Amino acid sequence: AWLLRLGLFLYDHLGGRELLAGTKTLDLRESTNPLKPDYTKAFEYSDCWVDDARLVVLTARDAADRGADIRTRTECVKARHEGDLWHLEMKDLVTGDIEQATSRMLVNAAGPWVNTVTANVIGAKPTETLHLVRGSHIVTRKLYDDDRAYILQQPDGRIVFLLPFEQNFTLIGTTEADQQGDPGTATCSEDEKNYLLAAASAYLKTPVQPADIVHSFAGVRPLVGGNEGTATKATRDYFLHLDEGTAPLLTVYGGKLTTHRLLAEEAMKLLHKWLPSEPKRWTHRAPLPGGEFHFEKRAEVLDDLKSRYPFLENAVLERLFRSYGTQCLNLLGDASQLSDLGQDFGAGLFEREVNWLIEQEWAQSLEDILWRRTKLGLHMSSEQINTLGIWLTGRLQSHPASAIPQQS
Repeated sequence: AWLLRLGLFLYDHLGGRELLAGTKTLDLRESTNPLKPDYTKAFEYSDCWVDDARLVVLTARDAADRGADIRTRTECVKARHEGDLWHLEMKDLVTGDIEQATSRMLVNAAGPWVNTVTANVIGAKPTETLHLVRGSHIVTRKLYDDDRAYILQQPDGRIVFLLPFEQNFTLIGTTEADQQGDPGTATCSEDEKNYLLAAASAYLKTPVQPADIVHSFAGVRPLVGGNEGTATKATRDYFLHLDEGTAPLLTVYGGKLTTHRLLAEEAMKLLHKWLPSEPKRWTHRAPLPGGEFHFEKRAEVLDDLKSRYPFLENAVLERLFRSYGTQCLNLLGDASQLSDLGQDFGAGLFEREVNWLIEQEWAQSLEDILWRRTKLGLHMSSEQINTLGIWLTGRLQSHPASAIPQQS
């Protein structure tokens, strides 16, 4: 326990904490908690959380607002350099069309596919070994009422967390298993589901049953180094490899969302010789679209939204604010009643939001809307999802998603 106390002390004093509450010791016998009575003491600390899908799409939206050309559903099928230029062949995976492009530099940031791109698209030999590790999660009915996350130590040395999720659910994760084959085929296996159920049930007063699972998903981490079965020895950090040549190629190995901005700034530093000017650090304080307010003012901004749109239920506005921040004002616009928002698809999703996702966030499928841009797939019935699918097909046929306007 003293090692944990020391770690939390260092966390409090070396992490530059400004807004988060400090750590403290909890007497679980004096509070209502979901854990078995055997557990009488806990150490509580505060941390940040982020919806990873929202972070990714808002980063892309921010880049587009700054002039980047975002091409979703586009695959680079060939990259070769001649002289001081890269010549690229890019395939539109919807239409099958091939487009030619040139570039002064190329960055391969394909995550778990990085070595596949190096070998099959660029035609080079990968410089680093990747260990692909699958992290699987299950989503269950809400298992407890408080807003704490619980970190549960397992007999095999790993930890499993319980997180309040999407208001009505609990997220349990994660596993660490070798991923074989295409990372895009990763799914949560039955063995992994059973492992997570057992890990949570070992601590909870009420065991979690298979029938409690409402959803599962998996992702793949590209860890640098290590071999199969030794994921704990592979680094979670990233490595940048620059092949200067006449046309520079920067390859990004590893990396994670929590350090993505630092990684990007280091990448720009490496490429500075080919840039018009020396890159400066700026991303550490730059808000993403919709985040242009101080966190301490969050309640005030939300209250202002509620006063502007009193016809919307508080739960709906709170979800919109969590997802879009101040961009809610652009999304909801001059709506003064529910009918102004168009068709109601259920779970607080209206036609106007779907149009926003198509026009501003590159959504083109049900999965994009219900899982990759929101998590409303957890809240909607199969009938509601079917109705949305029919509407979406008609919408995309009459107004192709490729004509995406740039946000002013």
